[in-house]
Amino acid sequence: MPFPSSVPAWLAGASLVALFAGAAQAQTVQLAAVDPVRAPAVGDEPTDAAPAAEGDDILVTARRRKERAQDVPIALSAISGETLAARGDYRLDQIQQLVPALQVFSFNPRNTNINIRGLGSNVALTNDGIENGVGLYIDGVYYGRPGQSQFDLVDLERVEVLRGPQGTLFGKNTTAGAINISSRLPSFTTEAQGEASFGDYGYRQLRGSLSGPLLADLAAARISLAETHRDGFIHNVTTGRDVHNYDDFTARGQLLVTPLSGLSIRLIGDYSNQRQQCCINLPVSVFTSYTNGASIANNWLQRAARAGYTPLPFDPFARKTDANSPFYAIMDTWGISGEIDYDLGGATITSITAGRHWNWYPSNDSDVTRLSVNLQSNQQNFQRQFSQEVRIASNGERRIDWLIGGYYFWQVVRGVGSAIYGADAPNWLYPADAPAVSDAAVNGFTSRSRSDPHTRSLAAFAQTTWHIDPRLSLTTGLRFTHEDKWGSYVSAQTDGKSLAGLTPAQATRAQAIRNGLAPPANYSVDAKDDSWSWLATLSWKPVDDVLLYATNSRGTKSQGLNLTTIPAGVSAVVDPEQTDNYEVGLKSQLFRHTLTANLAGFWADVTNYQTTIVQQVIGTNSYINYIANIPKVRSRGFEADLAWQPVAALGFTGALAYTDATYRKYPNGPTPVEALNPSTTQPGGSPLQNMSGQQLAGVPKWSASLGTDASHALTDRVTLYGHADWSWRSNYYTVASNSRYGLVPSYDLVNARIGVRLDKGKFDLSVWARNLFDKNTFQTLSVANTGLVTAILGDPRTLGATLRTKW
Repeated sequence: MPFPSSVPAWLAGASLVALFAGAAQAQTVQLAAVDPVRAPAVGDEPTDAAPAAEGDDILVTARRRKERAQDVPIALSAISGETLAARGDYRLDQIQQLVPALQVFSFNPRNTNINIRGLGSNVALTNDGIENGVGLYIDGVYYGRPGQSQFDLVDLERVEVLRGPQGTLFGKNTTAGAINISSRLPSFTTEAQGEASFGDYGYRQLRGSLSGPLLADLAAARISLAETHRDGFIHNVTTGRDVHNYDDFTARGQLLVTPLSGLSIRLIGDYSNQRQQCCINLPVSVFTSYTNGASIANNWLQRAARAGYTPLPFDPFARKTDANSPFYAIMDTWGISGEIDYDLGGATITSITAGRHWNWYPSNDSDVTRLSVNLQSNQQNFQRQFSQEVRIASNGERRIDWLIGGYYFWQVVRGVGSAIYGADAPNWLYPADAPAVSDAAVNGFTSRSRSDPHTRSLAAFAQTTWHIDPRLSLTTGLRFTHEDKWGSYVSAQTDGKSLAGLTPAQATRAQAIRNGLAPPANYSVDAKDDSWSWLATLSWKPVDDVLLYATNSRGTKSQGLNLTTIPAGVSAVVDPEQTDNYEVGLKSQLFRHTLTANLAGFWADVTNYQTTIVQQVIGTNSYINYIANIPKVRSRGFEADLAWQPVAALGFTGALAYTDATYRKYPNGPTPVEALNPSTTQPGGSPLQNMSGQQLAGVPKWSASLGTDASHALTDRVTLYGHADWSWRSNYYTVASNSRYGLVPSYDLVNARIGVRLDKGKFDLSVWARNLFDKNTFQTLSVANTGLVTAILGDPRTLGATLRTKW
């Protein structure tokens, strides 16, 4: 139901992005799930205290205003750059180990699933026609595609994970939450830091930054570089090479100009390039019968025997593949942005202008064998975006704090798809057809497609916080968004053997086979949507160090476009999604701020949940990937965050999340392969099932993390320190049908580091282990209708050493 247009505009406004000033604020102290950025006291100097919880003022910008985290009535988790360094984290999927409510896993970088509280994206291949429900922002700029989040993160101030809809201030596609990443500002004091890491599997990583003044008190610059290399975790017995390697290069340059008192201009340019020989699924097991006992006709083992193919043993953690076709994941991105902040005295005007490019070049061996069944199956992407945000926000503390702004976003995602079938495809896919027919139809058959979904979005927003009295505040916000989407899709059969030598009946059958694999299509579609997002939060501080709050908020996503091959009866336009969220929370600090304990309980009702459906073409290795709405989804649960620092040199953190995310109304969900149960009256089985009441795929019900940091001064110049952390997630499905063969078992991981610091951190040498106990874990499990179960694996144990220096 749209929010009534009669709601007065004064219901909106809250603040602007607060900039962090120079080196002083690089002194960061970790707190469990509140942002570990503390306000520096006069005379503060770096110490060798453990980088764990400390009870000083913790500053965040979750409401685009510099505030103590314990005063902000939002459930949030944040990790400082120092915490990331202590753990050796440099990717978003590693950060999730610190934030139980965040779930990140990938089939490959483009097909990355990011969930907060079970919502955001489901376990399927990315569709260019919809956006994720978790918004990613880096230095105030929205990143339009999930793949853009998979590059190395460099020179960070902190990462904030905001849980629940953030539509009023963050706006674009934040129905589940937002990830707000801030890099370090240029400094007017010369400073530099660098590090070199080396480890097993050929691992090496070089990272560094240099910052300082160009013109005293007028201009400063910062340049940050990172290069990472790692050899492969999987051995390809066909090529004799190790695969699933990793190479990433990232560069970021910044210029900060302060020409007038109160005026600052920040320019940022960045470039990243990533190359991996990945992502190959490894066979896990095969099942050959349905749950009713009927045999799976033409199952995977029968196909292998017919082809004379002896597969590798079904032991995924032997980490071996025999795939013969090229597979790789190559992508690059670059962008520029400019932020202008002008302090008028009573208010500050902020403008953020940005343009970004992202290119994706994949290749996949989707038959995962040394046979030439699928030679190519990929979707290239060429994404371009432009955004402009302008806002004005009140300064200082007032009876009513306010913010008003506008936002514009444009994006195009050009897709180029191709599928090529090889010499083994006819016998593998169509054994019942005459060899002359199937060979002519499939051997060398190629199809190609093009798509170009466009988005143009305009929004106006406002937020206010009314301080009713010193302890009671009411925050209200409102955002109106108008969005236009349009695009086209073309699919054509471009290459293949001539059918001229076949009889008319044979040629008709061969063409029918081709049409089943790649039906020609050519259509255009457009849609527009107007929506309201809103927020109302009442917060109360019964005593200085305890905050209670209650929130009701709504987040929305506009329509999606099905620019792909879609089955008959499926609409090319997917309805808008709406999330209504209810939340209560407690934030507290006890025992002279040495103990921080935060709790949050939430209930989110989602209408027309946008999801990607992956439907396998019966009898083939090909999939139809389209989007649709699930009528009703609910996510409810609670989160607890704890940080305790009994003494300066010892700290502990802990977090626990329970997420009960279920389909409340989903009468036409996909049936698991094992439950198709074909019969004489229904030879293809029952493709649909009622999934109402079942758990959302990709969502563990329970997740938890623990961490500890300790340090001990050996002399006044030498300090020994250590860090250890543990994370655990309960089981979850990575198949949209909730197939029992797609249930990833629960797992836990332990990381550790021990090192020595010299001269208060001027030099730092440490040794480390990730996945210390070498646990075998799955990232994803996939189930084919041939009965084959395959997996993307988690990383094995890795060991290494890091040398850091700063001055």
